[in-house]
Amino acid sequence: MSVGPTPLETLRAKGIPHRRMEDWKYTDLRQVLDVDALANAPRVWVNEEAPDAVETVDDTADIWPAWAVERFKAAHAAGVMEAAAGAFTHRKLAFRVPAGVMVEQPLTLHFNSGGQGQILVYVERGASLELVETDFVEATGLRNIALSIVLDEGARLLHIREMHFNEALVAVETISVSMARNAKYNARFLNAGAKLSRTEVNVTLAGEGAEADMSGVSVLGDKAHADITTRIDHAVANTTSRQLFKKVAGGKSRAVYQGKIIVREGAIGSDSRQTAKALLLGNHAEADLKPELEILADDVKCAHGAAVGDLDQDSLFYLRARGIPEAEARALLMEAFLQEVIDGIEDESAREVATGFVKAYLASALGATP
Repeated sequence: MSVGPTPLETLRAKGIPHRRMEDWKYTDLRQVLDVDALANAPRVWVNEEAPDAVETVDDTADIWPAWAVERFKAAHAAGVMEAAAGAFTHRKLAFRVPAGVMVEQPLTLHFNSGGQGQILVYVERGASLELVETDFVEATGLRNIALSIVLDEGARLLHIREMHFNEALVAVETISVSMARNAKYNARFLNAGAKLSRTEVNVTLAGEGAEADMSGVSVLGDKAHADITTRIDHAVANTTSRQLFKKVAGGKSRAVYQGKIIVREGAIGSDSRQTAKALLLGNHAEADLKPELEILADDVKCAHGAAVGDLDQDSLFYLRARGIPEAEARALLMEAFLQEVIDGIEDESAREVATGFVKAYLASALGATP
């Protein structure tokens, strides 16, 4: 009886993602990580605050329920890092919202350390949930998370991810979202970067009427790095996706957006838009924006755009002429640039958190500008 390669052997064969791989062109993990460090990373520590209505299972359970076992098995590893998180972790968490339940309080995950973890969020038919991820700024080393989200027919999920700046952390999170008929996934990402930060989001619109709406802001200073890479798969007809990502980069920071939209054969009526814009605050900051379309069907609406630039000098002069100091004037213009994303957050408390996040890190980005 032949035995297949172990996860470690597979990892050694494939290697750590690096800049010669197209999807990792702007985020070279091999410079900061080796195979042994990835294979031997400890389990990540997560403090979860789960509402009573949400069923929770962790790795202390003697027997895992069938719904968790089945969906962990069905989770498709999109790449090396997600496969590593599943193969080498000893930290698993699973959450289920029963059919028809509208959960009023958010499910909150606080990541308190480096390490690896595998998490499942399953929202059953007609249910709704808000998922909030936050990180602990003193974590070090590698944090590699594989997050699988499964939305049944008519399920809704608001997903907010808040990452504070951490110069000592390599943070990778791979988010895989599977959406059934009429499911809705709204995601808002706030990122201040890390030594190296990559958020990869793979969304499969597998049922007609499914809608994905993703947006985010990255506010970077010093030597922060933040990469958001998305893949939206319109697998069936009459599905919708929207993406809007805005970035501000100061100091020697690097902001990355890569977005690919795939419209499969027969997926007529697909409607997809993606927009990415970046402001550079100095000569040493960098922004890399790469939207991409792969359309294999007729009768669809697809659009994409990207732009990188500096603050509008006429607007800056207008504010300065009215007695506003330059630093304050620049901050006001950057807040206005990012406001479109903030305004798109429907939840009032989440919108207030996002506003405070932007204000705090704009000051850092301005202060780090050479």
